[in-house]
Amino acid sequence: MRRRSTDGEPTATGRRPRIDDVAARVGVSAASVSLVLNNSPGPSVATRERVLQAAAELGYRPDRTASLLARRRSHLVGVMMEVRSAYHAELVEDVQSAAEVLGYDVVLSTLTRNRSEQRAVETLLDFRCEALILLGPEAPAPQLTALGRRVPVVAVGRRADAEGIDVVRTDEGQGVGLAIEHLASLGHEDIAFIDGGRGPIATDRRRGYRAAMRRHGLGERVRILDGDHTEAAGSRAGEALLRGRRLPTAVVAFNDHCAVGLLDTLSRAGVDVPAEVSVVGYDDSALARLAHINLTTVSQDTLRQAEHAVAAAVERLDEGRTDAQEVVLTPRLVVRGTTAPAAS
Repeated sequence: MRRRSTDGEPTATGRRPRIDDVAARVGVSAASVSLVLNNSPGPSVATRERVLQAAAELGYRPDRTASLLARRRSHLVGVMMEVRSAYHAELVEDVQSAAEVLGYDVVLSTLTRNRSEQRAVETLLDFRCEALILLGPEAPAPQLTALGRRVPVVAVGRRADAEGIDVVRTDEGQGVGLAIEHLASLGHEDIAFIDGGRGPIATDRRRGYRAAMRRHGLGERVRILDGDHTEAAGSRAGEALLRGRRLPTAVVAFNDHCAVGLLDTLSRAGVDVPAEVSVVGYDDSALARLAHINLTTVSQDTLRQAEHAVAAAVERLDEGRTDAQEVVLTPRLVVRGTTAPAAS
């Protein structure tokens, strides 16, 4: 016989209605229900009305004991970022906004020349962060798997063959492919690539460059220059190109910082961009959008990445999701002033 809850509608188990029951009836997350019941900003007026109506129909009353226990939670999400990356800075701003909507605050821990990923992560754990959002982590999969057993982990911007962690990224190969397709459509055939180093993101972009060059019948023209994610690497690559017998007609850089370093070196040498050499970056950071740089680049949509990353962390914490998920977003090319048809 079906038993009835003394607090409201009958339930299959006879237990008192819970916040999950309200969320299921309305078709929203438990986090959204919590925001409504606590009169916190975020949910729309329509959602608030539906949640309150469902709570009344079910006879839901907050569990005071659970509320007291919940207050012991830190409600902090830790974010690891590269301190020199303009792109990471934009991501962090969007993560902060998305977290506040869901009732969480953000603690930052930075990577520097002398501060490792492990140190940055341990600092976040010391601050009792309940979940971690790692921007472009380069730690090996076993290390990420081990970390994911301690707290919910979301890796942003890279593939991660690690068990139990969530991933939010763009298709890196497709992004570089868009850059090569754009340049090929402008008549470029001698297209060089400035590498990003040994990390997983750099590996995917390098593979994307090779694959795109082959698709356009330019496999024999592949030229990869050593580099990393800094402006200095772009400058070094530019100097190497200037020492060669002839310049390529176009260069795709690992990221915007690298592209800006290249632009500076070419400008100092009197090379006209884009009349003599077209340049494409990656990330569509604030740096690329500066008027005097006006860089053609690949956009990864920081806002969508941030929203997906925060949602994944909160689903783990507030809704108890245990299965790992991967969100792969589609990049887009932003054409500005550093690309033009190949010189004859």
